[in-house]
Amino acid sequence: MAFPTPSLQQTPRDKLLATLAAMKNERASWDAHYAELSRNILPRSSRFTVSDRNKGDRRHNNIYDNTATRSLRILGAGLMGGASSPARPWFRLTTPDDRLMKYAPVKIWLNEVTRIMLGVFQRSNTYRALHGMYEELACFATGCSVLTDSYDKVIHHNLLTVGEYALAADHENHINALAREFEMTVAQIVARFNYENCSQAVRNLYDRGDLQAWVPVVHIIEPRTNRNPQKPDAQNMPWASTYFEPGAPRGGDRDFLRVSGFRQFRVLAPRWAVTSNDIYGSTCPGMEALGDTKSLQHENVRKAEGIDYQTRPPLQVPTSLRGRALDRLPGGITYYDPTAPQGGVRSMFDVNLRLDHLLEDIRDVRERIRAAFFTDLFMAISQHDGKMTATEVAAINQEQLLQLGPILERLHDELLNPLIEITFARILEAKGPDGESMLPPPPDELDGVELKVEFVSMLAQAQRAINTNAIDRFTFSLGNLALIKPGVIDKLDEDKWADIYADSLGIDPELIVPDRKVALVREERAKQQQAAMQSQLMNQGADTAAKLANTDTGRKSALTDMTAGMR
Repeated sequence: MAFPTPSLQQTPRDKLLATLAAMKNERASWDAHYAELSRNILPRSSRFTVSDRNKGDRRHNNIYDNTATRSLRILGAGLMGGASSPARPWFRLTTPDDRLMKYAPVKIWLNEVTRIMLGVFQRSNTYRALHGMYEELACFATGCSVLTDSYDKVIHHNLLTVGEYALAADHENHINALAREFEMTVAQIVARFNYENCSQAVRNLYDRGDLQAWVPVVHIIEPRTNRNPQKPDAQNMPWASTYFEPGAPRGGDRDFLRVSGFRQFRVLAPRWAVTSNDIYGSTCPGMEALGDTKSLQHENVRKAEGIDYQTRPPLQVPTSLRGRALDRLPGGITYYDPTAPQGGVRSMFDVNLRLDHLLEDIRDVRERIRAAFFTDLFMAISQHDGKMTATEVAAINQEQLLQLGPILERLHDELLNPLIEITFARILEAKGPDGESMLPPPPDELDGVELKVEFVSMLAQAQRAINTNAIDRFTFSLGNLALIKPGVIDKLDEDKWADIYADSLGIDPELIVPDRKVALVREERAKQQQAAMQSQLMNQGADTAAKLANTDTGRKSALTDMTAGMR
């Protein structure tokens, strides 16, 4: 997106306000669509005004059938359990060099660091934030969370909902800026930014004890273009983080509540799918199912109306009964003169609604909605009480797993990988209660080596397990052919087969014996086999000699002829 060119008279805060306006204007075309999605699927999500908070008004009035909302919940829970489950490891740290991964101290250190990071995620609000982002992502195609430092929990997520933030992207379409306009109470502002950094208006409210008054605040995170890389302070870090009160007087000594920075971009903003160089996600299950969702609400309204027409139809009443009460309850009696020309009480018109046809169409729409949210896949996994292997998951629904492949890759790239990198950097900076580092000292072999993240979640393993189907077919066919042509089995490299199959299933590398150890085991086995063969030959020679020694040479035989010839 293009940022406005600032004039020479603009103050730094004016420039930030212009940036905020430009980013909100870029998002504006999506706001109506987001609002429609919120009304029909997630009524309690979305914030489109600064004061849109703590509202207890009824927002579920547009939802007469909650199939879409329930399907979204299942998808959110499925992504949570399948991609980043709190109950099991879902990633591990490795190195690009496979030889290093065969070195015991390296594997032990990487496993310990992975364990520490998983512990940080458990103590913080990471998993609650991830679940919220999965639901926002599936409904609005974009999710967002801002990571901040936490003294006791290392990291803390500030989960944002659609409409309260605006994003910008770099030339490679990576999200690299966020602007947010929201409100904080006076007590919250003073506690977070300190009394002396607040505007005079906020300090006056604080002094009067009006601590619950709401004050608008703007937070912008963007690349810092003017910095000195040689200085390690917050004002010279690659990303600037600025808080300020937009209503405070210009040019004062308190233009900003806080000006700091980050070494890494602290915003997690995954997108379900992106068209070209769009900043925001362009499609997702919620968007694809919106038409069916609205149709489902409409059909349920018409079904209720049809039932009402059949059970409580409009009536034609004789004029002679004007002003008299009609008892319309079951068993009720209403008296009238049957000789009256107007006739008796009867329905104004007959409604012959075929509810079976309508219900069949409703079921069809519900199935389309569930399919859009991958409900069948995640329900199939949950119905097996977590006892399903990744191969069994892949076998249940390969087609849906393949459809989830692109979003899973985007989740890894735009959400989980940045989360792991930011957390690792924070753990390096953080200190324990005794002032020591949270990480054990790394082995010398890792000096200067870049670490790599490998995802081992249920969905990641299921994606890789699809590759094992071809391996299984090849191995099965090769085994059958070997019954006829045994030599064909020589085409199979059993060591490579074991390595590739284990990697496809996400098997822990510690369960795979290193090649060097395998070679030693095979060498020892060959020696044992050779010794056994030599022992067997010696036993056979001794047995032959014993038999010859016990042979009767007094009788004429081939043996006596041979021994006679040797004399």
